[in-house]
Amino acid sequence: MTINQMLQPMFQSDDDDKNMFSGGAGEKQFKPMIVEQIAKQMEDNGGLGLTDAIDRQMLAMQEAK
Repeated sequence: MTINQMLQPMFQSDDDDKNMFSGGAGEKQFKPMIVEQIAKQMEDNGGLGLTDAIDRQMLAMQEAK
């Protein structure tokens, strides 16, 4: 879910239906599903590589208390 939320802004664009390269209504309808699938593929292939750094930071914060 986090990766999906991070990818959303990358796929936002001006939806100008008058543009020759616009995907029109179909693009608007299917874009969220495409982003979701890309996020799932990223997760299945190891994510963003932040897990170890986040775990270390969380442990350090817990030990500091």
